[in-house]
Amino acid sequence: MKDNTTKRISVVILNWNGAKLLEEFLPSVITYTPAEIAEIVVADNGSTDNSLEILKDKFPTVRIIPFTTNYGFAEGYNQALNHIDSEYTVLLNSDVEVTSGWLDALITVLDSDNSIACAQPKIRSQRNKEYFEYAGAAGGYLDIYGYPFCRGRVLHIIEKDQGQYDTTTDILWATGACLFVRTQTYKDVGGLDAQFFAHQEEVDMCWRLRCRGYRLVCIPQSIVYHVGGATLNMESPQKTFLNFRNNLLMLYKNLPEDKIRHVMRVRFWLDYIAATKFLLSGHPKNAKAVYDARKEFFSLKNSYLSIRKENLKKTILKKIPELMQQSLILQFYLKGKKTYHQLVD
Repeated sequence: MKDNTTKRISVVILNWNGAKLLEEFLPSVITYTPAEIAEIVVADNGSTDNSLEILKDKFPTVRIIPFTTNYGFAEGYNQALNHIDSEYTVLLNSDVEVTSGWLDALITVLDSDNSIACAQPKIRSQRNKEYFEYAGAAGGYLDIYGYPFCRGRVLHIIEKDQGQYDTTTDILWATGACLFVRTQTYKDVGGLDAQFFAHQEEVDMCWRLRCRGYRLVCIPQSIVYHVGGATLNMESPQKTFLNFRNNLLMLYKNLPEDKIRHVMRVRFWLDYIAATKFLLSGHPKNAKAVYDARKEFFSLKNSYLSIRKENLKKTILKKIPELMQQSLILQFYLKGKKTYHQLVD
């Protein structure tokens, strides 16, 4: 029998044809999520596998929000949160293994400071548990040209977790793999950008929140393990297209007037260098995806003008400490700075 009483926390897992992932990872979520304060919700994006049957048969305590279509990651969560009334929501990927007490430190920190809108735990690789996980590690940042990096992961270099990032710290973005957010704040700021469909939508939303004066933090006392790349292959041209297009849209939406022209000029060259690298390494479809991403960005740009104006109008924090005012590519390849500590030093 499901308890329909509103809990303080809703752990919302977005699923699309992920029956095997649900069977593997949902048991840890159920085991380590205290039912007295939290509900577990699976929002199903129109799956055509046996996900719904498995949920009903094997996980009867889980609340199901069924959709008849695949809304994608961004709009899928927006639609799901229309059904959520809890004070806090956790956006949790279906390929995340949680651990004992994983919610305790997160809720304690957000309860203690209303200026904190979002938080994430420390995220390690589920397949190589001594190392950080690519998508979130110990909290995310951006360089001036929109390149994301983390405490524990800079470009393709992933560090072993040796406690070097065990301090709670302010970050620019919390990973969508496990994002703890104030539900009403999520709704007030407009949620995730549905146009993004998937990839970097949480970075965009977090940047928006930070501009409006909210804080975001990584709380490493909470630990989860993420598989990563479970729904889209790392070398997928579609993933390349979404990453490049969405990153350009994010820059256009959030950069101040005194930065945007310079940044977009430099990105022109950086993007085509990336496309050339794809081509020379035998990935012509990925090279074309970069070109297509830039083409679609320019076709969408005018429709984002009003959104950009709104973001700039609502910006409170003019200078964001977590936005590195240097080129990550330059620091990494020319100066040999391969870790977060080296970058900030």
